[in-house]
Amino acid sequence: MSRPVDIDERVVAELVEEQFPRWANMPVRPVARQGWDNRTFRLGDDLSVRLPRAESYAAGVQKESRALGFLDGRLPVSVPSVVALGEPGRGYPFPWSIRRWLAGETVDEAAGLDRVRLAIDLGNLLRALMSLPADAGTAAGRHSFYRGSHPSAYSDEVQAALAQLHGKVDTDRCRSVWLTATTSVWDSPPVWFHGDVAVGNLLVSDGRLSAMIDFGTCGVGDPACDLVMAWTYFEGEAREAFRDTVGLDDATWQRARGWALWKALVTLSGGSGPEGDDSRRVLDEVLTSPL
Repeated sequence: MSRPVDIDERVVAELVEEQFPRWANMPVRPVARQGWDNRTFRLGDDLSVRLPRAESYAAGVQKESRALGFLDGRLPVSVPSVVALGEPGRGYPFPWSIRRWLAGETVDEAAGLDRVRLAIDLGNLLRALMSLPADAGTAAGRHSFYRGSHPSAYSDEVQAALAQLHGKVDTDRCRSVWLTATTSVWDSPPVWFHGDVAVGNLLVSDGRLSAMIDFGTCGVGDPACDLVMAWTYFEGEAREAFRDTVGLDDATWQRARGWALWKALVTLSGGSGPEGDDSRRVLDEVLTSPL
């Protein structure tokens, strides 16, 4: 992956002024929560600017714009519609976009959520997403970082992480879960997937799921990658409600368990701190809760 570029308010303001002068007088400020793939800034009260941090993420700009144009109005929640596409300039080397700002709190920041209700809302959202015509999307592959593909695309990373974590995790149990996850395939027609269904990419308003954001890794293929919140967030009754509402077969859930295992292992092997602590919790859930 290419080295991430530095992006600040000045760069964003200059890009907007140069390419979209009608919005040049709007204040630019970074959002509090930033993703890894892109940097996001508020532009006035109603817009946001989203800029890839590296070349490997830049290819998703056009794809995501097409996807959002198709998905907008076809799902039971809002998506961040794109209002303009920008070009490289002012020393910034990649395409970028301006979108409508969606109000709401991310799931990880919202207090007092009814997780069973959220699990049902999310399950219904994913069912609606999977029901849409697949020919409007892009087949899973490198652009989606292999989300929507078979989880074995990351077998080398899993094996490397287990070697590094030997003696620190139950490597035999991990290998068993991974083997089970990689011995089935999605044998139905490809369906839409989001690719990064996580607490930071789901917005809630008045306690209900209201929007889904960050479709940079979306595409069509195997939906197993979209089910990992069964281990990363839900538990007990909420987990069961999520599974029941989504309505996919046992083999797909086993591949989903593999996706959750992969992410927990590579995060744990990459360092410590709060993210590592959460990955330890997720790994424990993956190893003890097969669904």
